[in-house]
Amino acid sequence: MDLTNRTDIKNLLEKYGAKPEKYLGQHFLLSKRALRQMVGAADIQKSDTIVEIGPGLGVLTQELAKTGARVIAIEKDILMNKILQETLADDKNASVTQADARKINWDDISTLCPQIRVGPTYEARPTRQCKYKIVANLPYNIANFLIRNWLESKNQPERIVVMVQKEVARRICPPTPRLRRAGAKQPKMNLLAVSVQFFAEAKIINYVPAEVFWPKPKVDSAILLITPYSKGRNNSPWQIIAAQSEKFKKRFFEILKAGFSQPRKQLAGNLVKKLPSLRSGASAGKKISREKIITIFKDLDISEKTRAENLSIDNWILLTKNI
Repeated sequence: MDLTNRTDIKNLLEKYGAKPEKYLGQHFLLSKRALRQMVGAADIQKSDTIVEIGPGLGVLTQELAKTGARVIAIEKDILMNKILQETLADDKNASVTQADARKINWDDISTLCPQIRVGPTYEARPTRQCKYKIVANLPYNIANFLIRNWLESKNQPERIVVMVQKEVARRICPPTPRLRRAGAKQPKMNLLAVSVQFFAEAKIINYVPAEVFWPKPKVDSAILLITPYSKGRNNSPWQIIAAQSEKFKKRFFEILKAGFSQPRKQLAGNLVKKLPSLRSGASAGKKISREKIITIFKDLDISEKTRAENLSIDNWILLTKNI
């Protein structure tokens, strides 16, 4: 059975009385090249634990299992779980858990103990605070939520390789120096893009056209590689190294969420209306004034009429240091 073949996919679904569920964002990947690129970008070792979200029929799971690493696939759909017992029957190092990935406690991935064992029993390893990687063709409707959860967790993945909407990936990844020299502009930022750039380095591996999925989605996709910064690593920007304290991180995201609370409104107004009270000093318990915000903006060379989408990660970090 070839899980990248439309006919084989349709026959398999018909056998189980299943169909692609739109509300679950089920689009089956047909490109062997894209599968190879995702597995390659993850740089998988046999000693790794790989977590996959939304395996569907198991086409990516099979490729991941070939690496010899332990693979834990998390699938919400009951029918897909039944199908996976067939398609992964020969992959002893792959297991499937029926669960909603949005409800998993990523701080402690011992919660991923598989409820469904596929194939011969595979020796369980302790997973509490263990190193793990995420490789997944994510349902578009939960991609932003999951990526932020992974990066904000106390036990971040070593590496995240995900298929997401093309425009989401382009917004997350700043233009390379070569593209900037060619005139490429920084895409307008959003809450996810700033969050990713705060915690990690992001890179687009390749674009994947809608035509290589069935059913065909309305938009093209991209394979996105996200590598979290380790504290104190030399490849971390100086601003990130300086922003490692939990206190700074908490304030950073308070300011960020306030700034993006109404994305089409001016940033200064959002901060005045939504920013929580200052935490210490003589101004404790008071809201920050618009005059204070404008003064800070001028000091940082930020236009008082700017929107949150126009600020870079550097701007947000400097803003946090000054508010």
